[in-house]
Amino acid sequence: MEIVVIVIMMMVGVSFMLKLSCHGWAGRLVLALLAAAFIILTYDAAASQSKTQIKEWLGEPELMLDMSVLLTIDVAFQICYCVLGARALHDTLPKTQAMLLQVTLWVPGLLVFPTLFAMLTMLIFTFTGTDFAAIAWGLAGITLVGMPLGAALTKLLIPEPEIRLEMIFMVNLLIAALGIVATVNGRTAAAGTSEVEWGALAGIVIILLAGLGAGLVLNRYLTQKKITKLK
Repeated sequence: MEIVVIVIMMMVGVSFMLKLSCHGWAGRLVLALLAAAFIILTYDAAASQSKTQIKEWLGEPELMLDMSVLLTIDVAFQICYCVLGARALHDTLPKTQAMLLQVTLWVPGLLVFPTLFAMLTMLIFTFTGTDFAAIAWGLAGITLVGMPLGAALTKLLIPEPEIRLEMIFMVNLLIAALGIVATVNGRTAAAGTSEVEWGALAGIVIILLAGLGAGLVLNRYLTQKKITKLK
């Protein structure tokens, strides 16, 4: 379970850095300041944690279910940003969608803060005997400088905004999949069955076909609408 959580945190960091690269320098500095301030304000709480308590939290199904809700909301925000950002690159968005794009752009991600808290806790556990405030201020300073520079490097390495949006989309799909694994938390070890639930299977097939058909119809409608405008 710990490995799954660590992988999720790594993916959250990658997604955040990719999204931060979509900001200008002012936006990067604002979000970096927010992250640094969060580290400074929470180091007392991080210092009071213990490895045993954290392991108990990771093994608690109810807490994992609560975290899955937070993860789902965060992933939905990021995917919404990817979809709207991709549309904005090739078309003018309506006013409502343009406002929603700005909201999703400036929301750094709900999982970023638990990830920063976990990083601070790990550093406190690693550097035992070191002043907790010094560790927190050091991590805050690295965050304040490293985030904007990391975003600039990301943009330099991946200059195409379409590719960055696609990577954010794919990383968040992976986060959602890993979140399901973390939520299950080993409870799939229940007794299996060889019976096939034909009703449920048929329902899933119908939903998939209905979604596919609706997507094709919507795509054809939008294509015809664009053709009509061009004429």
